Amino acid sequence: MKILALEKEVPGKTAADFQPHLTPEAGKVWELYQAGVIREIYFRGDRHEAVLILECADVAEARETLNALPLVKARLIDFEIIPLVAYPGFARLFATSPR
Repeated sequence: MKILALEKEVPGKTAADFQPHLTPEAGKVWELYQAGVIREIYFRGDRHEAVLILECADVAEARETLNALPLVKARLIDFEIIPLVAYPGFARLFATSPR
């Protein structure tokens, strides 16, 4: 299942709070990317928060995967998890008209 994960920073944290976790975070993200779990990763253009596309069996697996990230473990960030399904609208382009 394709999952969209939107990072949410925990209010009241400083850059210094994040600093000791950034290299381990990058390492874990790289590990998950190499395993094919994280398929794509971006930062939002309007603020410094990550947007991830994951491939997981379900939302529970996505949550478990994200909970293993060092920044999540340190309670510096969390994620909104959105399950995605394929867009079915193109089928209308090829539907036969009713008689």
